[in-house]
Amino acid sequence: MKTNLQFDFTVDKSAQKVYITREFDAELPLVWDAFTKAELLDQWVAPKPWSSKTKYMNFEVGGKRFYAMVSPEGLERWSIQEYTSITPKTNFKMHNAFADQNENPELPGSNWDYNFSEQNGITKVHISIYNESLERLERMIEMGFKEGFTMSIENLEKLLVTLIK
Repeated sequence: MKTNLQFDFTVDKSAQKVYITREFDAELPLVWDAFTKAELLDQWVAPKPWSSKTKYMNFEVGGKRFYAMVSPEGLERWSIQEYTSITPKTNFKMHNAFADQNENPELPGSNWDYNFSEQNGITKVHISIYNESLERLERMIEMGFKEGFTMSIENLEKLLVTLIK
């Protein structure tokens, strides 16, 4: 496995955006599946010791994923994601909002734009996250989004190794 893979994480408060670029030593179809299939997302998307559980997911334009990050004590932090655009294997966009257990969104939310490309067996994922308010962006940062996302990406890296074998 290649170890010097790109990982950039930039916050632009003036634009209310977060930009993330990450390379993976895996082919694009596998990385795409890891970002778009509930059974794979639930294996990596929550930073340890938290876990992820998807109540339902319908990966199509207008479809949704409703899931929770669950603490070791059983605290559930729900989110709902609505897919707004999908170009298979290259791009998908979604609106994300925190929610309660009854799917009532906590607005404002954020718009996520995922772009995938592959070169020489290395898949690059570029994510742009636009927050609908500066307050939401600052809340994400205060909640440890960078640290949690970094831990989740490390989970994904380990998962990809097991899936490639």
